[in-house]
Amino acid sequence: MKASQKDFGGLAARAAQQARVFFFCGPDEAGASDAAARIVSLLPEPGERVEIAGSELRRDPVKLGDEARSNSLFGGTSRHIWIRAQGDEAHDAVQILLESDVDSCPVLIVATGATDKSRTARLLAARPDGLVAMFYPPDLSAVTGAVRTMANGAGLKMGSDLAERIARASGLDTRLARSEVTKLALYLDASAETPRPVSAADLDAVGAATEDDDFGPLVDAVLSGKRQAIGPELKRMRDQNINAVGLLLAFERRAAQLAGLNARLGTNGDPGALIDAEAAARRIFWKDKPALGVQLRIWRGNRLQRLVARLVAMHQSLLANSQDADLLLAEGLVEIARISTLDGKQRIKRTG
Repeated sequence: MKASQKDFGGLAARAAQQARVFFFCGPDEAGASDAAARIVSLLPEPGERVEIAGSELRRDPVKLGDEARSNSLFGGTSRHIWIRAQGDEAHDAVQILLESDVDSCPVLIVATGATDKSRTARLLAARPDGLVAMFYPPDLSAVTGAVRTMANGAGLKMGSDLAERIARASGLDTRLARSEVTKLALYLDASAETPRPVSAADLDAVGAATEDDDFGPLVDAVLSGKRQAIGPELKRMRDQNINAVGLLLAFERRAAQLAGLNARLGTNGDPGALIDAEAAARRIFWKDKPALGVQLRIWRGNRLQRLVARLVAMHQSLLANSQDADLLLAEGLVEIARISTLDGKQRIKRTG
């Protein structure tokens, strides 16, 4: 089975009943993760969750089959496997699993940097017991609508203005937005049975202070190729002890946003006209227009793909070496900055 972003909601219940291996991909990791969580919630007996890294399966492809056929540690038979992979790291493991005649528990793969044309996706797309679903970054209006839906389910009476505020503060990441909605429901003692209205004061009281104002200047300096600003911004990162993982997530959100804009732009579109149209439709924040206009011209085609792959590799490196996170991040950002500050002729030659 194969699902698009638009039809996944209508297909999810049937897929949870019929499929055993699920592959969620595309530039919107938050959307892919949300979709995987939706499938788990629809499984008849999700049972124990077993997490495996894609890098483990790349080293030991047989491990997936062993885990998928094992009984639960708690004595039952219900379990599901959740895999976070980069690209096609899980391909060989999935192929071995599919070639086995033994029934397995559900396997859900959230594959960063992969598409529905990836090798793993091709293994599953035509199978009735497999599902491939690809997700693109949502726009502001879509996340605002999603926040209102979350709020309604949590018993919160929320207007569009507050929903949009949560969407912006979460960087269009529905996982962060759901966390904010959950905190609001707890703060107001709201539920589906006892709904409560939400005010701006309530959101101020419980809303997590966003660091985007701290992250933004460095993100724009690096990705826009602002040579003179990069050094001072990296120094500010050290002086203010800015959280390395949080900062990297801000870069990942911007890269995902650029990927979505690239998809809308096509090969011969006008970046300036697209940015104007997106701002007019309130799909991008008006303050981000200048930076996005510059970055959309720099990060195209193969160069954008390499940027996404580099950010994913940096994320894995930071998680594995937390003590050296600041140094690793600074080195990685300097490398990205070198690419973004290439002169015009080099950009034309290297943009694929």
